[in-house]
Amino acid sequence: MSRLWPIVCVLIVVAGSGQAAHGGQPSTADSPLVLKITLEDEPITPTTVRFIRRAIQQAEEDGAACLVIVLDTPGGLVDSTRSVVKDILASTTPVAVYVSPSGARAASAGVFITLASHIAAMAPGTHIGAAHPVQLGGLPIAPPGLPPTGPEGEGQGERPGPTTAASNPLEAKIVNDTVAWARALAQLRGRNEDWAARAVAESITVTASEAVAAGVVDLTAADVNSLLAQLDGREVRLPQGAATLHTAGATVRTLEMWWGERVLSLISNPTVAFLLLVLGFYGVLFELYTPGWGVAGTLGVICLVVAFFGLAVLPVNYVGLALVLLGLGLFAAEAFVTSHGLVALGGAVCLLLGGLMLVDSPIGFMRVSAGVVVPVAAASGAISAFLVGSVIRAHRRRTRTGAEGLLAEQAVAQEDFTLRADRYVGVVLAHGELWHAESRGPVLAGQIAEVQGLRGLTLEIRAAGPQGESTAAAAAP
Repeated sequence: MSRLWPIVCVLIVVAGSGQAAHGGQPSTADSPLVLKITLEDEPITPTTVRFIRRAIQQAEEDGAACLVIVLDTPGGLVDSTRSVVKDILASTTPVAVYVSPSGARAASAGVFITLASHIAAMAPGTHIGAAHPVQLGGLPIAPPGLPPTGPEGEGQGERPGPTTAASNPLEAKIVNDTVAWARALAQLRGRNEDWAARAVAESITVTASEAVAAGVVDLTAADVNSLLAQLDGREVRLPQGAATLHTAGATVRTLEMWWGERVLSLISNPTVAFLLLVLGFYGVLFELYTPGWGVAGTLGVICLVVAFFGLAVLPVNYVGLALVLLGLGLFAAEAFVTSHGLVALGGAVCLLLGGLMLVDSPIGFMRVSAGVVVPVAAASGAISAFLVGSVIRAHRRRTRTGAEGLLAEQAVAQEDFTLRADRYVGVVLAHGELWHAESRGPVLAGQIAEVQGLRGLTLEIRAAGPQGESTAAAAAP
């Protein structure tokens, strides 16, 4: 028996580790399991889609009684929202969307996710609505409205349909398609179809209590425990058929984003992607101007790769991306073109416009922040102008080194020069160094001379007279 104790201890440790990996909360056969994820002030992006899809798959694998999505979102991308809705509709585990905490909202994309859920709940002090689609560029597609009475809407049977004042048929199609989507989800879950259509067409918004009264959501709950208590015994319809929820006394396990999803969420932020793109370009550019390859170039390449990876999950406007790259290229070209700063100014304008247009999204949180683009463009232009100005001033400044730096400098004769052939030769002190020197006239020790040129390692000098006049002509052989 004593030999079995190590094996038993190992099994206990492994069991405890497995339990900790599942949230550190004990679960028994008599206690149903509920998974919970939290989207706090989180836009609906491809990263969010991955997280929700993983949570649904985990709930199905663990046999959870329910998946609770605590939602607080200002909206998101249409394609990502459609993906989330499809995952919820196809889920074999009941999904409850809980708009919480107090002060939270389910706006825009959050409306469709809430309508698609099997159970829709809200905390007191929350609101839902404002799902009208917005044209790329930030302007509303149309100012449509749902008339209280009127003719039948297209494809809506006896229900009044949305009327739009769209400026072109494409915009009207976008609005009508979104309205039909909202109606279809509300109809599938037995919720208020007319309100869903008006939330899209008129951007109406209601509070939690108003949403329950209007049949938009199913209930209000102060917290998750209260929500689960009210859900117990409710019947929901899943793809495999009707199911009754058993959530009383359930063990709630929170599922968090893993570090890879958090990194992807960070770099897919348009502002972060823009900064990485700019910093990466400057890192590579700096490395190209210096010999060899070092830290700046390596970090620059990494920033560029990460930036393009982040932009790959965003709706990039390629005109904006081209303007950003053009602006950065103009900053680099300023060093080679004499434009007196005009090229750098053009680069700043291109970088500013390109940064604002980089992400093709109507939602402010999905765009590059103007508070970042403007300083970056201004700083890039100022730095380029300063560097170019420094280069110009350096070119205009008298050379201080090399053979050119010795021209017109004063040299002090260290000895009387000796006549050899047709020239006088000797040693002078110039620039703190002793040089062999030649002169066409005689030079005495201590006499000051002016450097006229350099031939090899020998200076050509001209001696000055007592009053600073040249003696070369008088003493010439």
